[in-house]
Amino acid sequence: MLLILSRRPEAIVTQSHTPSFAVVIPAHNEEAGIGDCVTAVDAVLDGLPNETAVIVVDDGSRDGTSDALARIAVGHPRLTVVRHMVNRGYGAGLRTGTEAAAERELDYVLFMDSDLTNDPRYLVDFARLMGEGFDVIKASRYVSGGGVDGVPAWRAWVSVLGNGVARLLFRVPIRDCTNGFRAVRTSLLNAIQLKENGFAVIMEELYLLRPLAKSYAEVPVVLTARAGDLAPSSFSFGPRAMGRYLKYPLLSFVGSWRVRP
Repeated sequence: MLLILSRRPEAIVTQSHTPSFAVVIPAHNEEAGIGDCVTAVDAVLDGLPNETAVIVVDDGSRDGTSDALARIAVGHPRLTVVRHMVNRGYGAGLRTGTEAAAERELDYVLFMDSDLTNDPRYLVDFARLMGEGFDVIKASRYVSGGGVDGVPAWRAWVSVLGNGVARLLFRVPIRDCTNGFRAVRTSLLNAIQLKENGFAVIMEELYLLRPLAKSYAEVPVVLTARAGDLAPSSFSFGPRAMGRYLKYPLLSFVGSWRVRP
């Protein structure tokens, strides 16, 4: 089931073509799983009528990620690899991927992680909503049909609480604000200037898109745990990281439209 949350009357769009999109996947030290990820994503995209690309941003990996990508590229012509010589962070990886998608003049950028905690089969649902003209499409664990599987209970509760607060402060029709599995019109991403290099870029993006986006939708997804043979995630639940996340909902709530230094 696809959940349409909000569409302003003036935002109703009749698509004159099947929208094109890039799947942007930032990767840092993902040698063990990046091949499986690209193969799984590519297989789903093969079944769609859209013009598509897979853009992996190798963000300064020091393991064999680069070699793994070179091997997999031989059999996946849809794949483009962009490499940062040093690790610049998740946000920087997203910006690099967006630039590559914009250079190809693709209509949407769809961001997903490299660890397959979100099943690529959901790309079909995203493509359907892109075809309906939505500006921002978020994966959601917190709508009917969504959920988590194998995620520690304490992490799930932190996420539920954090998303409840974020939704209240942001005042956007999104139940899973912190989810990084999402698609946004390329033109809108080009209209904002993201600065965060860490995972808080997800919240910064929602904050900067708020006055620009005219329609939102969510795709129910079940988030699974990261496989044990993969390198640990660099995501932090520490106070500093949580403070960076909370900054943007607070700015939205107080009505400030400029991110203060």
